[in-house]
Amino acid sequence: MDFTEKTVGQAYHYKGRIINLRVDEIILPNGKHASREVVEHPGGVCVAPLDEEGNLYFVRQFRYPYGEALLELPAGKLEKGEPPLPAGIRELEEEVGAKAERLEPMGQLYPSPGYCGEIITLYAATGLSFGETHPDADEFLSTEKIPLETAVQMVMAGEIKDAKTQVLVLKLWQKHTGS
Repeated sequence: MDFTEKTVGQAYHYKGRIINLRVDEIILPNGKHASREVVEHPGGVCVAPLDEEGNLYFVRQFRYPYGEALLELPAGKLEKGEPPLPAGIRELEEEVGAKAERLEPMGQLYPSPGYCGEIITLYAATGLSFGETHPDADEFLSTEKIPLETAVQMVMAGEIKDAKTQVLVLKLWQKHTGS
């Protein structure tokens, strides 16, 4: 069966600095009409900086929609037309002050495919050297070093709530332990 939905109309309701919101009129595979609300997002990156001792470097920052500070791996949105790899390099340096000899692709993540077109590209960063952080003017964060095994336990205990961080921690654990 073909599950493709055909777009027959689009109307933008909001265009912002980070997201746009549109409502599409579509034709379903059975020929009936429906509408889809879509959040357009330029995409993002998430980087797992892993040192030679098996520690990951996280950032803790306040996330307004949730009203709390979350523990996350370094991440950020892509600038318009920016490829993911340079964005990962930039975010790693800005948020934890690190440069990596290697950034290994770890896949992509679709955070909320029911309404959002965001794609987050995941990387593992190794061969780290550290300097100064350079957060954006509106970013206030602290850096935390946590052993990979402890980070996995924190994910499983619900202490790390951010989805991209959960996925990347568990993918990195599986890669390094085979389990």
